Amino acid sequence: MMKKKSISASNASLVLFLCQMISALDVPLDSKLLEELSQPPTITQQSPKDYIVDPRENIVIQCEAKGKPPPSFSWTRNGTHFDIDKDAQVTMKPNSGTLVINIMNGGKAEAYEGVYQCTARNERGAAISNNIVIRPSRSPLWTKEKLEPNQVREGDSLVLHCRPPVGLPPPIIFWMDNAFQRLPQSERVSQGLNGDLYFSNVQPEDIREDYICYARFNHTQTIQQKQPISVKVFSMDSLNDTIAANLSDTDIYGARPVTERQPVLLTPTGSTSTKVELRGNVLLLECIAAGLPTPVIRWIKEGGELPANRTFFENFKKTLKIIDVSEADSGNYKCIARNTLGSAHHVISVTVKAAPYWITAPRNLVLSPGEDGTLICRANGNPKPSISWLANGVPIAIAPEDPSRKVDGDTIIFSHVQERSSAVYQCNASNEYGYLLANAFVNVLAEPPRILTPANKLYQVIADSPALLDCAYFGSPKPEIEWFKGVKGSILRGSEYIFHDNGTLEIPVAQKDSTGAYTCVARNKLGKIQNEVQLEIKDPTVIIKQPEYKVIQRYGQVSFECIIKHDSTLLPTVIWLKDNDELPDDERFLVGKDNLTIMNVTDKDDGTYTCIVNTTLDSVSASAVLTVVARPNPPFDLELTGQLERSVELSWIPGDENNSPITNFVIEYEDGLHEPGVWHYQTEVPGTQTTVQLKLSPYVNYSFRVIAVNEIGRSQPSEPSEQYLTKSANPDENPSNVQGIGSEPDNLVITWESLKGFQSNGPGLQYKVSWRQKDVDDEWTSVIVANVSKYIVSGTPTFVPYEIKVQALNDLGYAPEPSEVIGHSGEDLPMVAPGNVQVHVINSTLAKVHWDPVPLKTVRGHLQGYKVYYWKVQSLSRRSRRHVEKKILTFRGNKTFGMLPGLEPYSTYKLNVRVANGKGEGPASPDKVFRTPEGVPGSPSFLKITNPTLDSLTLEWGSPTHPNGVLTSYILKFQPINNTHELGPLVEIRIPANESSLILKNLNYSTRYKFYFNAQTSVGSGNQITEEAVTIMDEAMASRQVDIATQGWFIGLMCAVALLILILLIVCFIRRNKGGKYPVKEKEDAHADPEIQPMKEDDGTFGEYSDAEDHKPLKKGSRTPSDRTVKKEDSDDSLVDYGEGVNGQFNEDGSFIGQYSGKKEKEPAEGNESSEAPSPVNAMNSFV
Repeated sequence: MMKKKSISASNASLVLFLCQMISALDVPLDSKLLEELSQPPTITQQSPKDYIVDPRENIVIQCEAKGKPPPSFSWTRNGTHFDIDKDAQVTMKPNSGTLVINIMNGGKAEAYEGVYQCTARNERGAAISNNIVIRPSRSPLWTKEKLEPNQVREGDSLVLHCRPPVGLPPPIIFWMDNAFQRLPQSERVSQGLNGDLYFSNVQPEDIREDYICYARFNHTQTIQQKQPISVKVFSMDSLNDTIAANLSDTDIYGARPVTERQPVLLTPTGSTSTKVELRGNVLLLECIAAGLPTPVIRWIKEGGELPANRTFFENFKKTLKIIDVSEADSGNYKCIARNTLGSAHHVISVTVKAAPYWITAPRNLVLSPGEDGTLICRANGNPKPSISWLANGVPIAIAPEDPSRKVDGDTIIFSHVQERSSAVYQCNASNEYGYLLANAFVNVLAEPPRILTPANKLYQVIADSPALLDCAYFGSPKPEIEWFKGVKGSILRGSEYIFHDNGTLEIPVAQKDSTGAYTCVARNKLGKIQNEVQLEIKDPTVIIKQPEYKVIQRYGQVSFECIIKHDSTLLPTVIWLKDNDELPDDERFLVGKDNLTIMNVTDKDDGTYTCIVNTTLDSVSASAVLTVVARPNPPFDLELTGQLERSVELSWIPGDENNSPITNFVIEYEDGLHEPGVWHYQTEVPGTQTTVQLKLSPYVNYSFRVIAVNEIGRSQPSEPSEQYLTKSANPDENPSNVQGIGSEPDNLVITWESLKGFQSNGPGLQYKVSWRQKDVDDEWTSVIVANVSKYIVSGTPTFVPYEIKVQALNDLGYAPEPSEVIGHSGEDLPMVAPGNVQVHVINSTLAKVHWDPVPLKTVRGHLQGYKVYYWKVQSLSRRSRRHVEKKILTFRGNKTFGMLPGLEPYSTYKLNVRVANGKGEGPASPDKVFRTPEGVPGSPSFLKITNPTLDSLTLEWGSPTHPNGVLTSYILKFQPINNTHELGPLVEIRIPANESSLILKNLNYSTRYKFYFNAQTSVGSGNQITEEAVTIMDEAMASRQVDIATQGWFIGLMCAVALLILILLIVCFIRRNKGGKYPVKEKEDAHADPEIQPMKEDDGTFGEYSDAEDHKPLKKGSRTPSDRTVKKEDSDDSLVDYGEGVNGQFNEDGSFIGQYSGKKEKEPAEGNESSEAPSPVNAMNSFV
């Protein structure tokens, strides 16, 4: 079963002209359709029932109507036909029923007063207008009258009558003076609803001669003026002299000049009155009272309440105004006038009547032949209105009979109508207060179906939203509507579709598969028609990144994101709102493609920001709140209460916290007596507290200020509080950090930290300084000083303890007794040297020294420790003497031994020991001589390989810079390296210590050799140096190479290559220091000298360190300088010239021993390079 429901006007594509009856047809307001269908006349515009016209202008009586065919118009005047053709002053507008009566060309408006009614007629019926009563406006003049001055006693009431002439419509009344200024009104003086001016009591300031009442007639735009009225006020002072002479002084001055009176109502009079008002009008009730003092008016409704939203008080509460009154507002309304002497009241009985008003007005009825229908006309009023029917403007009782029509009171019933049943019916509802007239036609039509929705109309809908496909139709009888999907699809049924009475198909939740063509078919007994529409489903617009809540500090920058996803065929527009309104017109607001940025944020930017994304089909939005925070505003209104000698209560009002809660308040004080302008921290309290009890010190002129703190920061300080000076008192405390330290052997310097100004507690701050020698039965010696923090006691024994105390005092007395501290008089140099100094040599670089401590009495001061002075006298392995450099080791406290590290092996040393105190060092002990034993030597100072031949090489070397003993021999080891960088057998040669060169013979020609060279003492072998060299190929080749090497172009090329090599070496060195590892290292690790091993730990020496890097063959030829020399500097701390040549450690003598290899090891040459001589050409080829 198909599901049907009504569609709202907002969802329908066409506005429908609906009829009341279920069986009636709905006629769409389609302009083309309306032009084709026959229709009885309908009055569309007419003049008001009571039409007051300006007698000076033309009278226009409106009557407009529509119908098919267009209607003709006629008029009646005072119930009879009005033949406009016989009156030259009257014309009817073309294609209209509107009459124009020409008054401006000689006509008189009074001649055209009367009741007019318009009739619009065509072949389908006649419609009539309301009875239009035409009356010209009138603004008569005031009748001339002689007005006597009003003489009134002060305090009496007065009414100035206006009595304007009767006009049409009634005039608007107001009072002014001769200068056209409105007269001031108040509770005492006010204008009534009838236009009179009421004085509750007259005062001398009311005296004037120009009280003028004006009447303004709006229709004629004229103002009429009454003659001025004079008011004179007299009092007791104006009594005639005769009366005054007959009164005694007591009578005159004892009498009250103005008599007070209780209230009396001026209007309305009496205790009760009645009032009738019509439903829907404004009810105005008035009470004006006389009395002195001026009465106050109050209104009540007996037995009920005044309507809350419709009640207003005007004219200083003298007028009660109730708008849009209904029958429920009937009842008794009481006004009460009251002053200090009494009250008066009046009850107005209000009855609300009602002119007729519609309950159900008849509606146009469109029927097809043979159908049934009804016209209903229901109205209400007070009294109940009577209902009468007319047909085509004629009472239905005398109208032509229609067998399909039956009248039943307020209803006309139609049965089996035919086309001749078309007519216009009028319903008249009337009572004594007015009437209602309504036209409603019955139009009988026989029409085949028509579909008004355009063909192939495209509907675009967002997925998951309702889709409404229109099929606006018309036909008589009413067509049946069916929907199909596609041209040849089956009829649509089921709960997934909703079929509306107006032909619309609703798909409640449209999906992607709902896309396609839909066909609407309309059929009745007169025919059939169909129409196809298209439906497209679009992806919804989604905000995938919504703006988020932001908290930003004032003057900061903030951004809100609004990133969207939408259907590619829809063009979105993004709008930003602030608090549901447009963004401020401010260049600080920057709207980007998908964000909103606010620069330099201020407090006004606080609020809710909404991103709205609109497409032609949908709209989405997302909001976020921006909270602007800042440091709090400073507190204010500081107040001091409860002032006592040592305390006071401070209170304040917090400033605005600026959206960040106040966490605490910091209270600071200023001492205007001792440190004016300097603020000190006093205390702090939680942010919820606004009062604090403060502890005070005597003799301080306090001012306080408060600083508010929140998460953003501290506020500006508040304005200072009032000053509060506390009374003086004895000091509460004594100076701190008291010390006694002698600066000379015969004095004692006593120092302390002075009290601050507010700690003095009173004027005349001084210090009592006392001292006596400890452990001696002496009396205290005291002195009083002021404005200082140091006192020197002279003539003291050297370095003896003293008891010291410093007490504060002022003009009111002393502080509490101070605590004592121990100090010492001045130190002197120690008197004796340490004795029994002994040295025990542990190894070639380390010795231990012992001594006996000196007696403490001879130290004559605070023992700082012992100092050992030592220096090298001579190196036993070298004859040359070096500059003597003494070294000092300090051993803190009362130690009696120490270690001397970093000694040089095989050397003679001297040392002595001294004791030290705060004053300085004592005498030195006698010098003690000791010697260090031999150690392993350093590496030879250089190794140079020269004179390469086919089978020999010459080696030259230098002795070690640090022999560290007597050299016994040199050890030379060498081995060949083949083209694959593999090492051959190792050969070892021992060379006497007195040799400095060696020729190696019987070598292979054109072969690379690696050499390892070190020196030996009786202790062991020292660090070795390595070098590589190549024997030459033959003499001829060598000659040619030498010749090439002498060419200038080749020398330049070699310089460039050398520069490139240097750059490469620097890069490699940097990378290696950063932890870089090179492939060549993996190959070179395999070629380490198998003979080189670390020394054993039990031989009494430090193990020598040797980096495997020193035993690697160089890659691609030798990089050795032409003289084949590796040279070491003479300095003990020097570094080698090339990277990765340093392998240093502390040797037995404690010095830094650098092991030098001269350069990075190289790999054997590849290919045929193994047969080449070590010439510059070979060096060049090794890098090509």
